[in-house]
Amino acid sequence: MNVEVRPLAEITQQAIEILYRELGVVETVRFLSQFTPGYGNYTEERESLFEGLTLDQALAAMKKTGGPGSA
Repeated sequence: MNVEVRPLAEITQQAIEILYRELGVVETVRFLSQFTPGYGNYTEERESLFEGLTLDQALAAMKKTGGPGSA
C-alpha cells in the first residue's frame, strides 16, 4: 500500500479553505485563534502589573470597572 505523504503546509492550506467555505471568515478565525499560543511572558507581566497589589485591592478594582464578580 502506497500512501502519498503531502507537506503539512499543503494540508493546512486545504483545511483552512474547507473551514472558510463551511464556516465563513469570522468563525474560521475564531476557531483557529484557539490554537495560537500568544506571545510574551505572562508570569513576568503579571508580577509587574500586580506588584504590591493586595487581593482586596484587585477585587475592588474589578468591581469598579465591571470586571468578573462585579455584579
